[in-house]
Amino acid sequence: MEPREEEQEWTVEEIPVLTARSSLPEPAAARAWGRIRRFYHWQRRSFYRYCKGELFPWAEAEAKNAMERGVPIPCFHAELTYRTTYRAGKLWSLYTELRDNAAPGPSMVRRWGDTWDLSGELPLPPERFFPPRFAWKRGALLAAEQEIRRQERRGEACFYPEWPRLLRRRFHPRNYYLTPEGVAFFFPMESLAPAIEGIPVFLLPYCGEAPLAPLRE
Repeated sequence: MEPREEEQEWTVEEIPVLTARSSLPEPAAARAWGRIRRFYHWQRRSFYRYCKGELFPWAEAEAKNAMERGVPIPCFHAELTYRTTYRAGKLWSLYTELRDNAAPGPSMVRRWGDTWDLSGELPLPPERFFPPRFAWKRGALLAAEQEIRRQERRGEACFYPEWPRLLRRRFHPRNYYLTPEGVAFFFPMESLAPAIEGIPVFLLPYCGEAPLAPLRE
């Protein structure tokens, strides 16, 4: 895999008001991993449609408002990137992240986790990395609860007062990626804590060594 980078720009009266950059994985060999190639091509196209359809109208309005007031015209930015978190044998795990500042307040971040079985180009659910009778959902929620209490006790983070209820409501089993230490489950930004705390991530260690292949065949 190699990063494929692209950029686009939107203007108002030839003045840039929104720039967007994408860097997503691309198979180096032209005919390799066609399904994975198509998936990230689709994600790239969706990103630019989002920029054009949702971010640009907002940036355009802000630019025209600045022109009317005679103040500097802002230029907003959006970025879609990826990070490989685990690679061993036929397993490849990563997350993609969309960041944009086209709104008041902190830059918003959206994350998606992908774990692939490269031998069949199949996305894998998290239960494939735990023994069949292991209560991994309960384990993930318990690990998250313990980590939140630890961070609050040490003053490392500030979560919403109702986080125990939100933890179960906002948990989604597809929001995960592999690491050498365990399965990392993450929650959307602002789902458990204010935006300043970023994306909450909680680690559930493997029941044994890090996998080279899914446990369930």
